[in-house]
Amino acid sequence: MKSTLMNMVLSLGIITIVAAALLAGVYTLTEKPIKEAALNKQIEAISAVTPQFNNDPVAEAIDITPDGETTPLKVFPAKQDGKLVGAAVESYSLAGFSGEIRLIYGFDSEGNITGYEVMSHAETPGLGAKMDEWFRSPEGNRSVIGLNPSSTPNGLAVKKDNGDVDAITAATITSRAFLDALNRASKAYTKLQEQNK
Repeated sequence: MKSTLMNMVLSLGIITIVAAALLAGVYTLTEKPIKEAALNKQIEAISAVTPQFNNDPVAEAIDITPDGETTPLKVFPAKQDGKLVGAAVESYSLAGFSGEIRLIYGFDSEGNITGYEVMSHAETPGLGAKMDEWFRSPEGNRSVIGLNPSSTPNGLAVKKDNGDVDAITAATITSRAFLDALNRASKAYTKLQEQNK
């Protein structure tokens, strides 16, 4: 093929079309498995953090906007024989050291934290990424399990902010973001409880 402007434009156009078609094909092939994997991760997280239930929290999920917020959170009610025994709340914070963190928190019928699962984050490995386990640890005042964020006017806070929770060593920003997401989730759960009275 002779090296002319027209031939170069034509070659580049064909390469671009083929690359776009390949990308579209890969996306089509992987879209369903990726969505299924995300749903399975969500279902496993809900089961891990909530009290025992016999309903389908995913099917009964509702969007609740916490007081003072504009973005709704997904709340998964956990029921035992039709009675609300707790819920899982998918929450977020944009205040992480490396941006957004997403978590699912579990609450019992009293509003106490029954567990949490980190769904996604980009925090620093070895520092902020420790939130996966840090806030479950019985050591010091790390654990949030069993605490009730709605029992204090402003929710839970790290000790540097006059709260009771030990921040992750060298990762106070991540700790604040974790508790920000937790307090937001607690407000959404409180609204769910009010709706179910």
